[in-house]
Amino acid sequence: MRALALIALLFATAAFAQLRTIPADAKRAKVSPVQERIVELNGKREMLAPGVRIRDAANRIIVPGALPANSLVKYRRDAGGAVHEVWILTPEERAQR
Repeated sequence: MRALALIALLFATAAFAQLRTIPADAKRAKVSPVQERIVELNGKREMLAPGVRIRDAANRIIVPGALPANSLVKYRRDAGGAVHEVWILTPEERAQR
């Protein structure tokens, strides 16, 4: 019974990971971590907002230090101009313009 529940949970997690919506106003960029709350966004150093949400290609939230160098992403800023939301693009999303 537990094995069946685990399999169902894995399928549900996989299905959820594929159902992500990146807002239309998110901008595309290459990003690399620099230090704690600083990233390099298209070659320019930018601050990450407190509480930044970075989602990997599987739609899991990751910490800024786990951000792979030169990741192709979409991002949004907060009202103060800091990077607030980041989505690492999947191969399918990278192919879209």
